[in-house]
Amino acid sequence: MTHSLARSLVLAGASGLFLPLSFPNYDLGLMAWIALVPLHWALDGKSKQQAFWIGWLCGTIAFTGMMAWVVTAMTTYGKVPLVISYGIMLLLTAYLGLYVGLYSAGIVWCRTLIPRYGLFAVPCLWVSLELIRTYALSGMPWGLLGYSQYRTIEVIQIADHMGVYGVSFLIVLVNVALAELLSWLMPLLRGFRPAKLPWELVAMTALLVTLSWEYGLRTLSGAPFSDIPRSSISVGVVQPNVDQAVKWDTAYREETLARFDRLTGQLGRATDLVIWPEAATPFVFEHEPVYQLQLIALANRAQAPILFGSPAVRYYPDRHPYLLNSAYLLAPDGQLLGRYDKHHLVPFGEYIPLKSSLLFFLDKLVEGIGDFEAGPGPTILTVTPKPQSAAAGTSGASPRPVKFGVAICYEVIFPDLVRQFAANGAEFLVTITNDAWFGRSAAPSQHFAMVVFRSVENHLAFARAANTGISGFIDPFGRIVDASPIFTEHTARSTMQVWRPHTFYSRHGDVFAYGCVIICLLLFLFSYFRTKGPEPDTVAATPV
Repeated sequence: MTHSLARSLVLAGASGLFLPLSFPNYDLGLMAWIALVPLHWALDGKSKQQAFWIGWLCGTIAFTGMMAWVVTAMTTYGKVPLVISYGIMLLLTAYLGLYVGLYSAGIVWCRTLIPRYGLFAVPCLWVSLELIRTYALSGMPWGLLGYSQYRTIEVIQIADHMGVYGVSFLIVLVNVALAELLSWLMPLLRGFRPAKLPWELVAMTALLVTLSWEYGLRTLSGAPFSDIPRSSISVGVVQPNVDQAVKWDTAYREETLARFDRLTGQLGRATDLVIWPEAATPFVFEHEPVYQLQLIALANRAQAPILFGSPAVRYYPDRHPYLLNSAYLLAPDGQLLGRYDKHHLVPFGEYIPLKSSLLFFLDKLVEGIGDFEAGPGPTILTVTPKPQSAAAGTSGASPRPVKFGVAICYEVIFPDLVRQFAANGAEFLVTITNDAWFGRSAAPSQHFAMVVFRSVENHLAFARAANTGISGFIDPFGRIVDASPIFTEHTARSTMQVWRPHTFYSRHGDVFAYGCVIICLLLFLFSYFRTKGPEPDTVAATPV
């Protein structure tokens, strides 16, 4: 191994270690702005092939550090042997590392394609690869770079136009500019004459960071939304902390319902909507009349509609049953006000992709009650708040019904899916989940951080109810109002803002990300036609 290659591998490994530090539980968000600098230095003088493998190493290390919770889920709850669990995790992280490998090869390609100015396109390449990762092979948009800034609310407000991908773009741009600036400074500090300063790249980066910060401050001031009508709704979340090992044990049904009853009672009767977690009922709600009556009685005591997760059974035309992962909205009088069926399922968790053909020999990696089918898509539910003056004992005008959307667990990590609820008229958003699978890993915090971006992208308040945490509330601008500890019983109530801001992102989706893809495709076409060139003319020999 040459000294140059060894240096490159060390630098790539450093970036691979820095990236996980940017995310929960470490939460060193500032690290993301410099984490890719060593990787960029590692690619100096390397071919595209070498750059790919150097980047793949960096990405594999980064995702291994970020997603070690996969082993916890498979060994603790899926009963998969430890060795096999580590093997599966490494296969997953090796796959995700391919995207960083392609990014690294793309850096070398951009440098040679358009010397000095090709680096302007590098952030577009990163965003394009994040977008592909969001949809490829059922999608795995976990750990998108922008999520590292979920606590820096001034920066992330640009997500209302560009989504989380816009924040990723800005972070990569800063990394590229810093890498080039420091590469220019180092020879100067050693007394050598440096290359020409990449002032155009540095200037553009400084300008975009400044504009993003100013936009964030203006957005947080509320000035752009001063003319939008708004009201409020009192929402309570219940975190029961039911042990996953006994969740589906019929012997614990009564105990589980009693726990929900007790915790729901703590919210008080001023609550307009009570939210329980995903699969809260340890039974199929529609097929258990006795337990249905218990739930109705519980909702009646709470004097508020209850949104709860439960499996639903439906039948194919041949009468063969299948399951849906559903969220039910139950009124205090027992009326079913609506239901949403989970649309984007967890591969290998809720179903086996290609099980009927290629993967017939596999079973789900987590225990449960069966395989699920996808629901039809985003559905809007409606709840009517209590009159505000009811607590004072006077009669007031009846409040109008309020529309909201529910994302179940895994769905909340997909920006476009959540956006569709807002586009369909949702005035606030809810997510219910069961993060017990993750154990005491960083995954619950990483999962919660993504919800912050769904709030900012659509400027809608979010309520989150999780079996073992993190449960809480996020305001329309991504500020965390309440966040519970994990693996504890917890209840919380918050007055959530209700409105319809109709952000650019909620109306148009990932226009920015697709624009980055188009730029990369145009560069590819430019490279193709430039290298192809005309065929040389053949000169015929003439006799002398």
